[in-house]
Amino acid sequence: MARLGEEAARAEAAGADALHLDIMDGHFVPNLSFGSDVVAAVRKRVRLPLNVHLMLSHPDRYVERFAAAGANTILIHVEAACDVGATLGAIHGLGVAAGIVLNPGTDAATLSGLLGRFDEALCMTVVPGYGGQSYMASVEPVIAAVRAMVGGAMTVMVDGGIDRDTIVRAYQAGANAFVAGSALFHADDMAQEVTALRRLTSPPLS
Repeated sequence: MARLGEEAARAEAAGADALHLDIMDGHFVPNLSFGSDVVAAVRKRVRLPLNVHLMLSHPDRYVERFAAAGANTILIHVEAACDVGATLGAIHGLGVAAGIVLNPGTDAATLSGLLGRFDEALCMTVVPGYGGQSYMASVEPVIAAVRAMVGGAMTVMVDGGIDRDTIVRAYQAGANAFVAGSALFHADDMAQEVTALRRLTSPPLS
């Protein structure tokens, strides 16, 4: 954690499009990460868009803090214990893009009543809570169903176990944005790896 700003700057220098920051409450997922103060500190170190993923049981209680911290997008789970539609509206009301997240095993149909209320959708390709997990190919039909539901222009993101092999599978299923953690931060040359992953998803879906 003492090197988070340095590592964020390294990702920016390597050509990443955005930083994806996982906020965990120890309740919705069995882990704790960090809060809005850390997001604000990262905001001061990089110009990259900050994609803030709230793995929280009650994200509605915290969206204002993360918007004030500098989030460009705030993503909440469709499984959260709050009025998800109202919370997406509250995020928009703060002048921030809103995203919706589905856990593995959640049917894409759960988004049907929320269409028009979010700007991007994220399909988790691991069970959220810890980094370094293996990609779950079983989520690919969900990715495809979400893509069919939202159309070609919207961002459909995947997160979990993304590397040179799995990014191709997710891309072919319909994803057009990819969160990579271990594959990038453990690479000998992060910039080279960013370039390689980008080439594997070219041309981008639109």
